[in-house]
Amino acid sequence: MTGEPWGPSADGLDQPYWDGLTRGELRLQRCGNCKTWIWGPQWVCGSCHTLDPNWESVTPTGTVYSWSRSWYPFITELADRVPYVTVLVELPEAGNRRVLGILTGDDTDAIRIGDPVVGHIEHDEGATWPLLRWRRSTEGAQA
Repeated sequence: MTGEPWGPSADGLDQPYWDGLTRGELRLQRCGNCKTWIWGPQWVCGSCHTLDPNWESVTPTGTVYSWSRSWYPFITELADRVPYVTVLVELPEAGNRRVLGILTGDDTDAIRIGDPVVGHIEHDEGATWPLLRWRRSTEGAQA
């Protein structure tokens, strides 16, 4: 246990996600049988009930599906970042699965639903596990 409020779960189900971030990749589950994308991590595909879905790398580009501005640091690591914006990003390359993350950059005040964003991986000094963050993109999301 690292003491951080993020990182792999005790049952190891999401370990490949965190290992992917460590290697600079966003990984989500995808059923090898019916090809359905799965997020959050599951032991069984909810569509065809195949056991042991695979993990695949996904390009971290998408669009803002929803967002929220927080004025309270829910974890101490965010105390120097308030207010901060949490975004729910829809990933076209992953069957439109949605992934949460913090929006970074100088233009977080201008965020709108439908804005294109690109993910980047941050490894804060002293942290055991990196985190996926999002930035507004001027080039548009890849479809």
